[in-house]
Amino acid sequence: MEIPVIFQDEHLIVVNKPVDLPVHKNDFMPHDAAYLTKLIGDMTGKWVYNVHRLDSKTSGVIVLALSKEVAHELAQMFERKEVQKTYYAVVQGEPGEGSFDRKVLVKKKSKFKKPALTHFKTLQTIQTNLFYAEKLDIKLSLVEINPETGRWHQLRQHFAQHHFDMLGDSHHGDFTLNKMVTEKTGVKRLFLHAGKLAFVHPVTKEPLLFEAEIPDVFGQILAELKSVV
Repeated sequence: MEIPVIFQDEHLIVVNKPVDLPVHKNDFMPHDAAYLTKLIGDMTGKWVYNVHRLDSKTSGVIVLALSKEVAHELAQMFERKEVQKTYYAVVQGEPGEGSFDRKVLVKKKSKFKKPALTHFKTLQTIQTNLFYAEKLDIKLSLVEINPETGRWHQLRQHFAQHHFDMLGDSHHGDFTLNKMVTEKTGVKRLFLHAGKLAFVHPVTKEPLLFEAEIPDVFGQILAELKSVV
């Protein structure tokens, strides 16, 4: 599997992670399954350190450290909220612009919640011919999202809490809508993408901004599902 490299120096590497690729190994994976840190390690010949979260089902920009020292500093920068993250998602409905601040669950099958803050704005909304039960001509929106915190599935939880379920979210989302979209388009993925990452280089102190373009399939889905008036 080819991993697109956005930036690399002797201290860190920034890549555009493909969808459905775990960042690191876990107990539920087959012993020979691919994961990002192993692929990057094989590619660079170096030990690679993960410093922030990006779910396997989420595509986009992720930074990895190439030393323990840089990994520690980058992790601290994320903890201190010194890293600006921008995501893009396709969601149900028309959320407009604003912030979500409800507490979110900290992990799967947990009842413990922590504070979380997510800012968002709608970039495009379409009306579809999709309907079921009381939902008629369901709307879909492309949204830009800027989280201030980094909780487990925070963005997916926040949008689901407010009934703006992320398309393709098989954990918190609208399962009926997901099935309808897949049957109609043949596409099955979580429509969440890490588009931008901005921070100060932990060693050189240079301001950095990295971007990974929104996958073409986001626009294709909206164009294909848009109802003809």
